[in-house]
Amino acid sequence: MTDDLLARHRAVLPSWMPLYYAEPIELVSGSGRRVTDAQGRSYLDFFGGVLTNMIGYDIPEIREAVERQLATGIVHTSTLYLIRQQVELAEKIAQRSGIPDARVFFTNSGTEANEAALLVATNHRRSHQVLAVRNSYHGRSYAAMGVTGNRNWSASALNPLQVAWLHSGDRVRGLLARLSAEEQVDAAVEDLREVLATQTAGDVAALIAEPIQGVGGFVHPPDGLFAGWKKVLDEHGILFIADEVQTGWGRTGEHFWGYQAHGVTPDLLTFAKGIGNGFALAGVVGRAEVLESVPAISFSTFGGNPISTAAGNAVLDYLIAHDLQANAARVGAILADGLRSAVGGLDCVAEVRGKGLMLGVEFVRPGGSEPDPALTNRVFEAARDGGLLTGKGGLHGNVLRMGPPLTLTEEEAREGLGILVDAIRSAAGVAA
Repeated sequence: MTDDLLARHRAVLPSWMPLYYAEPIELVSGSGRRVTDAQGRSYLDFFGGVLTNMIGYDIPEIREAVERQLATGIVHTSTLYLIRQQVELAEKIAQRSGIPDARVFFTNSGTEANEAALLVATNHRRSHQVLAVRNSYHGRSYAAMGVTGNRNWSASALNPLQVAWLHSGDRVRGLLARLSAEEQVDAAVEDLREVLATQTAGDVAALIAEPIQGVGGFVHPPDGLFAGWKKVLDEHGILFIADEVQTGWGRTGEHFWGYQAHGVTPDLLTFAKGIGNGFALAGVVGRAEVLESVPAISFSTFGGNPISTAAGNAVLDYLIAHDLQANAARVGAILADGLRSAVGGLDCVAEVRGKGLMLGVEFVRPGGSEPDPALTNRVFEAARDGGLLTGKGGLHGNVLRMGPPLTLTEEEAREGLGILVDAIRSAAGVAA
């Protein structure tokens, strides 16, 4: 029984691990873009295990690849031995990364990937000074948490890095929100120059940034901002780390990686989530001269193991063969245009934003920009009651987040759109 499982959960797991919904659900089966809970209720999934079940559920090509590897009896060897699946996947990712002479190091999670990127960058530059972006999220480990610019996710004030903070691309509130896109880019670049001149000792190691801030509520800067930043970084020899944990693999629709919207190439790129489609798989890609900057032996016991990389190879092959990037652009437009048309004019909706199948709706109190997390939660619960799973986020907990599997069909997009519109209008007290 779900109630019994909930009681058992609360008895043995920490309270700082939140559960979604007033009545938490256990998902027991899934197929395509739909999941079923322990009570037998089916849902259309618009969150995909936090953008992780990128291809969907029970995909034969992925299941069969994993089963073939399981049948060999080899689940783990460690990276002290050659792993064919790992090498093959590294070759594919290096080729698609856009980074010249690339090397790949596999980990188990985005947190570990970002931690590895920071380790590499600080070693390469012999500095522990790092630039990060306000409202960002990069993980729950020591250094990754140190470059997370969101108080809700900063569980400790202790930090092994010296961090200086840049403005985010927030268009609803903040010092740069009132500017046009071009003006915002110019102001952000000017701010970077001032931060370097006033808050650092000069020898900064790297800037780490998400093309679209995931936990931050899918906030993103104008296209071209990273190019403006990169010009300044290059003047100082500072590395650029693109955190593509949520934006990678074509999710934005317009590009394979989020950084490509800015016309730059990062020195290091981190990936995770969708590439494993539920199997623990992540890593960092970087230029050889940068990634080789680790002065001692290091490896990852489980990172890039035969099972996860078998899944990763199948996921990437499926993604490319079915051109899911184009599908994300096409189906994402149905959702974005539909939401803007149906609810974008409501005085409780500050913004419908995002790209491809990475979309957010920010809710505020009517007449201003004051966040309304209570309304957000009502919409969140109403969508679930209507048979749709979504996510929440944003600095103030007032953003409904959507990151469906990239295999979402046009029919499913319209179905989910209808549920969302009804949920928003109902929660906001607007007549249908």
